[in-house]
Amino acid sequence: MYTWHMKTRLRIKEVAEEKGMSMTKLSHRSEVAYNTIRKLFKDPYAEVTVTTLRRLAEALDVSVHDLIEEVPDE
Repeated sequence: MYTWHMKTRLRIKEVAEEKGMSMTKLSHRSEVAYNTIRKLFKDPYAEVTVTTLRRLAEALDVSVHDLIEEVPDE
């Protein structure tokens, strides 16, 4: 039996860039620490809380679903 493994990839950096929003501006708007934003921009596979995702989605005026994608696990 074949099992398809997927992992979650964050699209926060891409969405922020599409919206023309810097890490600093996103940090201020979302009230998420700048260091957290920087970590999430550098590592799209970093662990993140649902609360942080909600804050970022609201600041970027998108849904949480727009900030994540499922990708095949290699």
